[in-house]
Amino acid sequence: MRISICVVGRLRAGPEKTLIDDYLTRFDRTGRALGLGPARVIEVEDKKNAGMGAEAALLRKALPKGAVICTLDERGKVLSSPDFAGQLGKWRDAGRQDLALVIGGADGIDPSLRAEADFSISFGKMVWPHMLVRVMLTEQLYRAANILAGGPYHRV
Repeated sequence: MRISICVVGRLRAGPEKTLIDDYLTRFDRTGRALGLGPARVIEVEDKKNAGMGAEAALLRKALPKGAVICTLDERGKVLSSPDFAGQLGKWRDAGRQDLALVIGGADGIDPSLRAEADFSISFGKMVWPHMLVRVMLTEQLYRAANILAGGPYHRV
């Protein structure tokens, strides 16, 4: 199952990008044998600052056809790492070819795009900066692959 992380905004070089690249490399290495990956980041940018509706249109264009759409949203479901791994495994085992994990802009994800999502997850009640959400998401993808592989990375 290919994974696309569809995000609003461009990430410049820096510590966040280094972490994201590291976790994606680890995920691809671990997930390959499990039928997970590759994972890629697709960045869209609303250069006209036209708001959430314009961002949603750009994100829709970035979504792979037929992908499971999973938004990252403060109203989403809070999952444990094993539960997140289990959900990835369920989508993979159901024969889904693509998963799109969607991170909106500064104002969040347009309600119309949220309504189209198959699933929504939250990293808790706090609101996180978008660049940190990318880091946390890529780490959780790697952790999920490790959990599904029975590796030692995740300890309960």
